[in-house]
Amino acid sequence: MLLSTTQLKDLIEKEIPDAVVHVRDLTGTSDHFAVDVTSPAFEGKSLIEQHKIVHAACGAHLGGAIHALQIKTRVPE
Repeated sequence: MLLSTTQLKDLIEKEIPDAVVHVRDLTGTSDHFAVDVTSPAFEGKSLIEQHKIVHAACGAHLGGAIHALQIKTRVPE
């Protein structure tokens, strides 16, 4: 099963409801994505902890429909 950028965005927003999420398909093949996630949920968490939250939101799709995932996270200003 392939994921669209909209489906991936929805997955992340479902797990991190207050997040602002931007998703790009890096190769046009719907399996290599870049995500930019801004959320107050990341406040006080290390970069690794922030990325783990995003990984958890992607769930079983990682290693399946999602072959590669480039993640940028930040706390809103």
